[in-house]
Amino acid sequence: MDVEKSSLCNCVVNFLLEENYLLSAFELLHELLEDGRDAQAMRLKEFFSNPSQFPPDQISRFNTLRVADPQSLLEEKEIIEEKLAISEYELRLAQEDILRLKTELEKKMKSLGVELNGRLSIDSADEGPTVHMGRKDISFSDLGPLKDNERRDLNCAVKEYLLLAGYRLTAMTFYEEVTEQNLDVWQNSPACVPDALRHYYYQYLSSTALAAEEKLYMLKENESLQKENTSLNLERESLIKSKDLADGQIMALSKSTETLQKDLKEREVEVQDLKQALEVHRKELNDRRSEITSLKLRLEGSQSSRVWASGDAELVSSQSIETYKAKIKSLQEEIERLKTKNSSGSSPGEVVSYEDEDSQNEEKVVEILEDKAVMSNESHNLDFGSSVLNGVLEKTQNFKDNLDVREVPYGQRSSSTGTVENSESTRKDDSGPLAEDTLVDSKSDKQENELICKNMGLETIQILSDALPKIVPYVLINHREELLPLILCAIERHPDSSIRDSLTHTLFNLIKRPDEQQRRIIMHACINLAKNVGQMRTETELLPQCWEQINHTYEERRLLVAKSCGELAEFVRPEIRDSLILSIVQQLIEDPATVVREAAAHNLALLLPLFPNVDKFYKVEELMFQLVCDPSGVVVETSLKELVPAVIRWGNKLDHMLQTLLSHILGSAQRCSPLSGVQGSVESHLRVLGERERWNIDVLLRMLIELLPFVHQKVVETCPFPSVTTKPGEELFSTSLLELYAGGHVEWPIFDWMHINCFIGLIQLACLLPHKEDNLRHRLTKFLLAVSKCFGDDYLTHIMLPIFLIAIGDTADLEFFPSAMHQTIRGLRPRTAVAEKLSIMCILPLLLAGILGASSRNDLLADYLRKLLVQGSTKESWPADCSTETINAVRFLCTFDEHQGIIFNILWEMVVSSNANMKMSAANLLKVVVPCVDSKVVSTHVLPALVTLGSDQNLNVKYASIDAFGAVAQHFKTDMIVDKIRVQMDAFLEDGSHEATIAVIRALLVAVPHTTDRLRDYILHFLKCRSNVMRRRERADAFCESIRALDATDLPPTSVREFLLPAIQNLLKDPDSLDPAHKEALEIIMKERSGGTFETITKVMGMGSHLGIASSVSSLFSEGGLLGKKDSSNPPPEPVEPENAAAQPPVEDTRFRRIMRGNFSEMLRGKAKGSEETS
Repeated sequence: MDVEKSSLCNCVVNFLLEENYLLSAFELLHELLEDGRDAQAMRLKEFFSNPSQFPPDQISRFNTLRVADPQSLLEEKEIIEEKLAISEYELRLAQEDILRLKTELEKKMKSLGVELNGRLSIDSADEGPTVHMGRKDISFSDLGPLKDNERRDLNCAVKEYLLLAGYRLTAMTFYEEVTEQNLDVWQNSPACVPDALRHYYYQYLSSTALAAEEKLYMLKENESLQKENTSLNLERESLIKSKDLADGQIMALSKSTETLQKDLKEREVEVQDLKQALEVHRKELNDRRSEITSLKLRLEGSQSSRVWASGDAELVSSQSIETYKAKIKSLQEEIERLKTKNSSGSSPGEVVSYEDEDSQNEEKVVEILEDKAVMSNESHNLDFGSSVLNGVLEKTQNFKDNLDVREVPYGQRSSSTGTVENSESTRKDDSGPLAEDTLVDSKSDKQENELICKNMGLETIQILSDALPKIVPYVLINHREELLPLILCAIERHPDSSIRDSLTHTLFNLIKRPDEQQRRIIMHACINLAKNVGQMRTETELLPQCWEQINHTYEERRLLVAKSCGELAEFVRPEIRDSLILSIVQQLIEDPATVVREAAAHNLALLLPLFPNVDKFYKVEELMFQLVCDPSGVVVETSLKELVPAVIRWGNKLDHMLQTLLSHILGSAQRCSPLSGVQGSVESHLRVLGERERWNIDVLLRMLIELLPFVHQKVVETCPFPSVTTKPGEELFSTSLLELYAGGHVEWPIFDWMHINCFIGLIQLACLLPHKEDNLRHRLTKFLLAVSKCFGDDYLTHIMLPIFLIAIGDTADLEFFPSAMHQTIRGLRPRTAVAEKLSIMCILPLLLAGILGASSRNDLLADYLRKLLVQGSTKESWPADCSTETINAVRFLCTFDEHQGIIFNILWEMVVSSNANMKMSAANLLKVVVPCVDSKVVSTHVLPALVTLGSDQNLNVKYASIDAFGAVAQHFKTDMIVDKIRVQMDAFLEDGSHEATIAVIRALLVAVPHTTDRLRDYILHFLKCRSNVMRRRERADAFCESIRALDATDLPPTSVREFLLPAIQNLLKDPDSLDPAHKEALEIIMKERSGGTFETITKVMGMGSHLGIASSVSSLFSEGGLLGKKDSSNPPPEPVEPENAAAQPPVEDTRFRRIMRGNFSEMLRGKAKGSEETS
């Protein structure tokens, strides 16, 4: 047995060391040494004492290492994650290289297949006799790494051995070190046998070495063949996929080749058409030039004939002047008629006829002018002739321009061409050889004139570009917008890109801090410039200016950049919109100015429809949530109203947005620290929300409300029951549709999301909110009310109400839910007492206000409240803490004005009930609902109920109503309400009981900082009543707390001098009735309020009668007053006039003053009771 135990122990040692379970091996070493088995521990000693494995300097360094703090661990984790990402990237590159090398290897293997097969057959024949020789040399280390199933079996076997051998500490360390396997559960396998390690040992000894090695060899060969088969299958699938991809690419290339060929043919046809049109235009131009030459010749002939025609001019003029006027008038009418026809859009075939008519009109003009030239002198004749020539030239040029821009259909070009050629031949015959000589001169003159005009225009643009930067600074800001046309013209036409960049910079910086109207004018100019210069120049000249201005000092300039992102996006290429422009918007979202972030949100909404695809959806979604959670309300409002709908319409991924939104809402609350560190308490489940987290949750809930119409629309669109028809006025989500849905035979994902993901997520959020987070509960209630209004009453009754009833531990019917969801919904039921209390605290307010508080379910709300309050209050065993949470839920419901009538009707039923518990619950409810109602409700409902409770015979009910009166006095200052409180307080004090007096003092104590002077005077007057010596300490505590409450208010100096300081002085005259802590607090208040030392204050207070400081407070605390010493017979000291009676400045706040202003009355009362007991 010793040999067997030693062998098994050696096997375990080898296994632990080979699998690197070093902690377990180290623990086993100590246990072996403790058992005195040094022989088995020899190898472990050698291993752990080996300097190469565990260097001494490293061990000493480990001993001196400091304990890692969370921050360093987090930094190391981030560094490791970065290294892991790099390693994954390198692994992916290596895998790609492996695939490429495999492809090349397969190609080479195909070419050398025959030769390789021959070599393999020869090698296999040679290897046959040596197989057994090789197998004999196989050892345990030649088996390769352990497989997962082998490691699991061996781990369980070693664990079993350690427990059986009594090495329990080693077994525990082995449990901790093996983290990837549950050692208590051994899966059913052939290796799972009792006392497994011994069986393995016997099996190995009973089998021959040759058989064991043969089996191992077979297993290895089988495994290698399976791996090769798997790899071949994967390669085959990859080849099939690559073949399909190549076929698709070939088809696409063939189709694109065909389309390119068609486009090429069409372009060739268009080129031929344009060539023909160019020839036609050239012929027309030559005709006009020949006509000009002929007109010049006729003008010269008219000038030569003026000599012989001058004698007869006077005879002819008197007879033909009227004829000439008539001809001129008819010629003008004819010209107007031709212009009208030409402007109405004549066909290309009519061009030649118009040309003939024009030439005839021109000839008529020349004839009339020649006749007029006969009747005038020579100088007048020459001037008029030149003006006529200029007019004809202008008309010819206009006709040429009109002919150049006119588009002639291809089908009509042949006929027009033939007509033009005929007219050309006719005109050539008429013009003669002289026209041919002048044609060359006119062409050279025109080219020269065009070159001169071009040079002059370029020189003008250059002069304008040089002058504008110098002119702009000296123009008034309100008039600089008048320079925009000049700046745009210079930018558009200047040939130098550097000058254009400078002018574009001047355009963006035209006004230092432009207002809204000026930004709109500048942006309108940029849009016109982008339209004229095209996409490329917009990208290379305008967008760089935007990028330069993005970090400008003035927010007005950054606003201009934000506006340009949305306005100029349509004038750039699509791939620029979701790259460069989106990056500009992303940087503007981080801007510190609120108006810039708001403009970025607005322009991002304008930019999204222009994106070519939705590849940047997740990036845009991240920016959207960043803007929605912005700390500025203006940015949030713009994001919710403009950006969120734009993202939904563009991305069409509403499901993903909803899931992300819910995760953000829950994550914002879950990241906060718990309200208490005590595990198992209710407070440990609640979270302390910071301002930032509270704001984020609120705006995200607003976003959820904004998304509700889109959710409803998608639910209606994806409804799988098209056969369900609704009558006019009937809801879509009727009972019949919900019954079909409950069958569970169809999928309706977005509808399932509402009550499985959304409602359950909101319930989880509500269970994280502490009592004071009423604003967030209001937001949750608004969402629930919006859902009930959007989806209808049947959905509210059969879907929403059962979920929330089960969540607070009540019973509900799930017949309208698919059976697959029943388990999920029943899982909401609280299982423990803490969970029940948490559900009543957090979920019951939502049930009352958001589900039962719907406008159509007031009857259900009244019934449920009556069941909750009236029936619950009658139970003797109703827990007080549960009652407190229920009362807080009713208080939250009372914050909604429309439900106050139902609440007060039920409260009145509780007030007039004969059950004392119910009346006390009514008093507690009235106390907490007072801050939620107005003065009218207090006068008509609260005070009558409290007066009724105050007159009850049960003292507990009466004392419970006193606290509620104090709450009314704290929140309302109306004279009528104050008078009613005084009357009722007098009724309480008439009883003369000590408990009633203390209850009145405690109740009015909380109202001191908030009430009117009349009630403060009333408090001072009713304190004149005496008390016996046994109860003096308790009343002194109450008076001290009242003084502390008065000290925490901003009292005028007169009240401090006449009321507060005398009251403190008279309290200090009875030190036996004061707690030491109270006494110290009163002395500090006197020092701070008077600004002097305590001795000086005593002297001043002793001069009360001398200085005329008489008040009800001083008389109250006098020697014969409430707290005066009965046995005191010594007269008060003579008053001494102080040297400096002037008021000194108040001293700074001390630590004890801050403590006194806090709510430590209970602590001080506890100290007082302790001192009484010890005495």
